[in-house]
Amino acid sequence: MSSNPVAETVASLMPRAKAELTELVAFKSVADFDQFPRSESEGAANWVAQALRTEGFQDVALLDTPDGTQSVYGFLPGPEGAKTVLLYAHYDVQPPLDETAWVTPPFELTEREGRWYGRGAADCKGGVIMHLLALRALKANGGVPVNVKVIAEGSEEQGTGGLERYAEDHPDLLTADTIVIGDAGNFRVGVPTVTTALRGMTLVRVRIDTLGGNLHSGQFGGAAPDALAALIRVLDSLRAEDGSTTVDGLTGEARWDGLQYEEGQFREDAKVLEGVELIGSGTVADRIWARPAVTVLGIDCPPVVGATPSVQAGARALVSLRVPPGVDAAEATKLLQAHLEAHTPWGARVSTEQIGQGQAFRADTSSPAYAAMAEAMRVAYDGADMQYAGQGGSIPLCNTLASLYPSAEILLIGLSEPEAQIHAVNESVSPEELERLSVAEALFLRNYAAG
Repeated sequence: MSSNPVAETVASLMPRAKAELTELVAFKSVADFDQFPRSESEGAANWVAQALRTEGFQDVALLDTPDGTQSVYGFLPGPEGAKTVLLYAHYDVQPPLDETAWVTPPFELTEREGRWYGRGAADCKGGVIMHLLALRALKANGGVPVNVKVIAEGSEEQGTGGLERYAEDHPDLLTADTIVIGDAGNFRVGVPTVTTALRGMTLVRVRIDTLGGNLHSGQFGGAAPDALAALIRVLDSLRAEDGSTTVDGLTGEARWDGLQYEEGQFREDAKVLEGVELIGSGTVADRIWARPAVTVLGIDCPPVVGATPSVQAGARALVSLRVPPGVDAAEATKLLQAHLEAHTPWGARVSTEQIGQGQAFRADTSSPAYAAMAEAMRVAYDGADMQYAGQGGSIPLCNTLASLYPSAEILLIGLSEPEAQIHAVNESVSPEELERLSVAEALFLRNYAAG
């Protein structure tokens, strides 16, 4: 990294950053209170609130959002007449999945082979630390030249829309000239990247019932309609022979015209087993950034161990559908539900329930904030040009903010590059990326204030 006072300050702060991320990762802040204690999320929220108070933020508050979680807000005043920048991250995390598959405990930040491992290290507790590092570096080098608002969400991973609805009910709270979403990631380590498009998402639970109760498969199998078999038929109808998503009425032929993703590199990043084909058609970038993608997240059915010879009376599944920019998530939800109902065989009873939804997002890359970020990243990454990429994931708040504040510029950066393996076991963050992106964010705020 090029030598400059901001970069030197961030480098000196990295041991503190590691210690703080260790504390924050230790909270099991999964916003599923049926499985994880609410106190864990509340503890993480209070940690963020205290960190903001320590940095001199005013009006620090725990916002009770309509989905029963809390988001943390704070305001740091800048010079009179300065622009206002909103910095976003979320402190909630995905469940750890199979804890036995983690090399080190998921809620203990552990350094291994140059990376820091732990649930939320990259997505997105590391984003909270990134914002703090950037602000500390500016305070140590002349001061923060803009007004700063910070919002740290408590239920982003659940897709339950708490902060979106709170923002809609309190439209003045998050107003800003520019919004930096710290929940994306570089295309890969060392490649400075802004994410310019996000797929939206919908979550639908489908249930199929065929019998008044389970039956002996020897006595009734062959004529009694098996609800689990019916569900498998329905789920299979969501894919074409090549694995492309096929939801009746939903088109999937869009093209991605930005940064491309070489297939061999994608296979390596995704850890695709040798001899196993990728699914879908078009370029990899088309498939993961510009087209819809369905995923069966879970099925309720008997496990192999302990299974009995029974025809199943009922079965259900949770289905995720990612939708690209230009497709309305609410309409996609209706199409998915109609498809599931239309493809249920044997006259089985079927019911569907939407349990989460978020709109897709596309940024305006012609805005002055993008020029300010490009120059900042060029310095932080030793002359490398900033790249534009899409992201297959969803950040529902982006569209809400774009709708509430149509004149605001929105940039997406973050720590979730491919090696981070977010949402999987053994999630990690690159401390070098944390350091560089903190420098970039600090320099961006300075460049943007001067522009």
